[in-house]
Amino acid sequence: MKIPDLPEALLESEIIVLTGATAVGKTETALSWAKALDAEILSCDSLLFYRGMDIGTAKPSMEEQAVVPHYGIDLVSVDEQYSIYEYLKYSKQVAEDILSRGKRVLVTGGSGFYLKCFFKPVVDEIVIPDAIQEQVGQIYETDGLSALKEMLVVLNPNGLNGLDCENPRRAVKALERCLATNKSIIELREDFDNQPTPFDVYNRTACLLQRDRGLLRDRVAKRTCAMLISGLINEVEQLLEKGIERNLSAKNAIGYRETISFLAGELSRPELEEKINTNTSRLVKKQETWFRHQLDFDHVFSLDSL
Repeated sequence: MKIPDLPEALLESEIIVLTGATAVGKTETALSWAKALDAEILSCDSLLFYRGMDIGTAKPSMEEQAVVPHYGIDLVSVDEQYSIYEYLKYSKQVAEDILSRGKRVLVTGGSGFYLKCFFKPVVDEIVIPDAIQEQVGQIYETDGLSALKEMLVVLNPNGLNGLDCENPRRAVKALERCLATNKSIIELREDFDNQPTPFDVYNRTACLLQRDRGLLRDRVAKRTCAMLISGLINEVEQLLEKGIERNLSAKNAIGYRETISFLAGELSRPELEEKINTNTSRLVKKQETWFRHQLDFDHVFSLDSL
């Protein structure tokens, strides 16, 4: 695969974020750019955090990781959840260490929520006391969703700022936060939007890789075939023994959930490959939509002609 030319403007950046849809060619581009930029790579793929999820995530090989130092890979066991809070703390420490040695940070991956944390707030420091959690939980259990909505309306005379009150989880979380802070949903949103991110002090550049949807679909199909040949089914068998089903994020990841269904006798081998391809293509579409609306990119590269 040919690599897009490196913009000279990146030489002024301390943190370069390189992203794109699944199978677009991020790994190859990141390795090439990292060597040219004297950078080290920080993964921003939420599935690479988990040990043993190698084939189905197209995790960089040990040989690729040896070419350029990589971070954010194999951080926890597959039966553990790894949160955005943990990633924020970890990535801040990694960035500080890399930059202190005169290197650049090349962030690469396709997990939108984690990518967003390098440019915008994604979490806050609000702590919900146990007493409030118990209070709200008891209201919901005793009087149902309607009682939560009534309380939210009373506490938010200026409106609910588009809150989906029909979603019990969101209604519970919103009420907890209002009670814990004595603030309205609108005030909480303003506080959230105005808070700094850990990376505001750095010069950052965001780059997006793109391909024609048809070409990307072909790459997805080839990658799925290669994963199955390389032992994806055996990998999932081993991960089931290690407790992947206790980790909702991991067990529901594309490639893994379909293979779990195959091992349970719910899919044939041809259906397994077809299902992975279909679901990956749907993911690609969602990723492309997210990129259009959630991040502003300094550079966009089409790889179709390379």
